[in-house]
Amino acid sequence: MSFQERRSLMSMVSTVLIVVVYSALMIQRYPQADAYAPEVFHFWGAFFLILIPVTVAAKIVLTIVFYIANAIATREEGPEITDERDRLIELKATSRSLYVFSAGFILAMAALVLSQPPAVMFVILICAGVVSEIVSELSQFYFYRRGF
Repeated sequence: MSFQERRSLMSMVSTVLIVVVYSALMIQRYPQADAYAPEVFHFWGAFFLILIPVTVAAKIVLTIVFYIANAIATREEGPEITDERDRLIELKATSRSLYVFSAGFILAMAALVLSQPPAVMFVILICAGVVSEIVSELSQFYFYRRGF
């Protein structure tokens, strides 16, 4: 398995773990109020605003740990250069990820049109973000495995 394939798998697993652990901790703070109460919207706003820096910080730490563990296990460093093939793979994976997130966004808006509570829309947006990240990493893994 190449370095890029291992990195994609690590990123995918870490994204899922970060969001699941964060959600499990935050859902305990969900307000026991009407679905349209200001406290509910405050909760979801805080949920997203805190999730972003938590995810970035955790990904940085986990990436550093991955690079160190990979160097110890394989006795080789990660590639220092990125060629056209790497950029093309990243572009294709990002494109697929964007399509998935866009579909999730449309689904979240459709939930509002169908008179679902706002919490449903926020949960769909979170799931769309996680699934789009998984699609991006799986696409990169697939393209590196295929050799393209």
